[in-house]
Amino acid sequence: MIGDIHQRVTRSSVASLAFFFHSAYVASFEPQDVSHALSDPNWVNDMHEELENFERNHVWDLVEPPPNYRPIGTKWVFKNKQGKDGTVVRNKARLKEEIDCEENFAPVARWEAIRISLAFAASKGFKLQQMDVKSAFLNGFIEEEVYVRQPPGYESAKFLDQVYKLRKALYGLKQAPRAWYARLKSFLLKSGFVMGSVDKTLFLLSRGGDTLIFQIYVDDIIFGGSSHALVSSFAEQMIREFKMSLMGELQFFLGLQIKQDPEGTFVHQAKYTRDILKKFDMGDSKPMTTPMSTNTVLDADEDGEAVDQKEFRGMIGSLLYLTATRPDIQFAVYLCARYQASPRTSHRQAVKRIFSYLKFTPELGLWYSTVSFLSLRGFSDADHAGCRIDRKSTSGTCQLLGTSLVSWSSRKQASISLSTIEAEYIAAASCCSQL
Repeated sequence: MIGDIHQRVTRSSVASLAFFFHSAYVASFEPQDVSHALSDPNWVNDMHEELENFERNHVWDLVEPPPNYRPIGTKWVFKNKQGKDGTVVRNKARLKEEIDCEENFAPVARWEAIRISLAFAASKGFKLQQMDVKSAFLNGFIEEEVYVRQPPGYESAKFLDQVYKLRKALYGLKQAPRAWYARLKSFLLKSGFVMGSVDKTLFLLSRGGDTLIFQIYVDDIIFGGSSHALVSSFAEQMIREFKMSLMGELQFFLGLQIKQDPEGTFVHQAKYTRDILKKFDMGDSKPMTTPMSTNTVLDADEDGEAVDQKEFRGMIGSLLYLTATRPDIQFAVYLCARYQASPRTSHRQAVKRIFSYLKFTPELGLWYSTVSFLSLRGFSDADHAGCRIDRKSTSGTCQLLGTSLVSWSSRKQASISLSTIEAEYIAAASCCSQL
């Protein structure tokens, strides 16, 4: 017993020392401007690291300003990156354009594609890993002629009038995501990968009977394979080609918490659930066992008391993101989302009921078993004239890869069905289209 106590105390001491050691090199605040950042050595170090990345990647050249070009302004953006427990794990100082462009196109994976990758990896027994790309957009080449001003706080004293001519993409530049994706895709295809015919963010490599899957979401990367040697070899290739760091086993991806066990993979959003309960002051609400009562019928309720539209939309938006792993609240959330234009007290009460249900079930999520097979199955259902406003029906569908649920929807149909069977056919057609 004394030995167990000593062991627990030792582990606690080590954890405390690790926390204090880490906090000594990470700032806990986000600066409002450059002068605020320059007052903290941790942020200064991160800004230096950002500019060193520019030099190492040959992002720009300092030149005389051309007569027919107006240089673009630059600004620093400071963000703290948090871990799954909410602690600050990294300071990120990014130099980007002063003007944010609206057209930042890059292929991104759909939620279904990510869930299929997780289910496939679980069924094959792959242990998924994660990579962190440092300054990913700085790896993309641009063809246009672009000039930017020198970064605030780091102007050259000898060449104040000169500007930087970009050789590679810069954060905020509309070409940046597209250029990064093109560079990464070119490297993967040359390395023997095959790009997915439908999902352009999924790449597969087959070598000597072994398989490696590679999924990207802009600059977030997950990968895994049937052979440890193949995975290690590929990781070394990526580190040589790009400035990357291996983050180890996949645990936190796009806000999803992922736990990989020998029996399967569990995907959930428990931390996010607790965060939104706290954000909307629902932490002390009475827990409910269902997200919505079976006899609840919502309509426009034009005679009801109006509520804060901004808060209501914020609650709906937070719940919509949670549906990435919670199909059990899909119907209730999308039903409440129909009344965002003019929310009433009855609508807010329905949303609060969903939050009360989340208080009762914060740990629910998706389970992908290692014994699951890989055949696709789909199920559909529909009500008839369920909407009291326009008498349209609602389709409900779900798709499974073996026993793993990878896609689902609850959506009001575009046209009015004249019979129950018509509503069912429309739902079945939608389900088959998704399959």
